[in-house]
Amino acid sequence: MQLHCLGTAGYHPNESRHTSCYFLPAAGIILDCGSGAFRLAELIRTRSLDVLLSHAHLDHIVGLTFLLDVLYQCERRNCPVETIRVWGEAKKLSAVRDHLLSDLVFPAPIDCQWNAIDQLPSFSVGDSENASEQASVSWRPQQHPGGSVAFRLDWPASRAVDSNNRDHDPASPSKSLVYASDTVGDVSDDHANWSKHADLLMHECYFRNADAAWAEKTGHSWTDRVIEVASKSKPHQLLLTHINPIETVSDPLSDPPSDPLSAPLSDPVGDPVSDPVSDPVEMLQIQEKLTSKVVVAADKMVVEF
Repeated sequence: MQLHCLGTAGYHPNESRHTSCYFLPAAGIILDCGSGAFRLAELIRTRSLDVLLSHAHLDHIVGLTFLLDVLYQCERRNCPVETIRVWGEAKKLSAVRDHLLSDLVFPAPIDCQWNAIDQLPSFSVGDSENASEQASVSWRPQQHPGGSVAFRLDWPASRAVDSNNRDHDPASPSKSLVYASDTVGDVSDDHANWSKHADLLMHECYFRNADAAWAEKTGHSWTDRVIEVASKSKPHQLLLTHINPIETVSDPLSDPPSDPLSAPLSDPVGDPVSDPVSDPVEMLQIQEKLTSKVVVAADKMVVEF
């Protein structure tokens, strides 16, 4: 399964990163809708889109106002989107509709279904025309100003079927993804059991260890806290997200620079490069203490899980 990183910064964009937006094209699932959402159009290939909002801070929702152009481009590509479902806590959805999409702020209507998750311990999202791409979603509240939620997505194993429509052994294993953004990091046993052994854990790592006190004050994670979370939940792969935009990091999709001290964090397929000078999240410390593969998210990166 492929995850496209369309926006990987927190708070505001910089020269190489837009704000939080991640896309699973095969399923039509969008994780948060920050400024990176303008990159969606060329990747969409489903008739429906499901947007999972972790919370309603501007860097995670501003891309909802970009959907008009995204849908127009899909029409021109002869891949029209017929349904958009937005999922989140009721108060957060109301804030988006009443403020971001107010006539005084954004006077163009967006045709969406607004689905509150407060009374739903789990629900299904994904391409309704392809059962193998439909995920079961569960969620947990997180510590962050105003509150946020973490999502866990589980896809069933796809099965091989012969010409007589008889099942055989699974053709591919089940898949799981945990998305935990804008949180101080939940190190409870309950959270570890809920997120255990995910194929991909997407966890924010906004601050270095030196700024741990500021991270706690603002409701964000820092290097050692992410290590603690991942040590308990043991994901197969850890993707570090919501990167601090004031960190200076080379574009990982550009040609490698001649100066080794300014080498990119990751190559286009996400293999980490050992370069502490341009490492905004002290990734080497994280990798040394975990058995999981660790990757720093970068805009336009595609992650396989």
